[in-house]
Amino acid sequence: MALIVLIILGAALGWFASIVTRTESAGEIMQQIGLSLIAALIAGLIVNSGTVMGGLSLMALGAASAASILVMVLYHTVLRRREA
Repeated sequence: MALIVLIILGAALGWFASIVTRTESAGEIMQQIGLSLIAALIAGLIVNSGTVMGGLSLMALGAASAASILVMVLYHTVLRRREA
């Protein structure tokens, strides 16, 4: 169950980041969703003691959210620096 929650959380935060940054390219939107999803899965796995097939702790949920947000901030910082 934790795996499904982390996948949904990561995808939703990546999609939300594409809305906030007004991304219109389908490729960039998918890239943001993928990066956020991977960050949420890795952080959730690390904080949840290496298991994602059982329950999900509140700390793991918070870490997954924080990691996804951090990755999106870094992604847009690097992207904007590359465009400028």
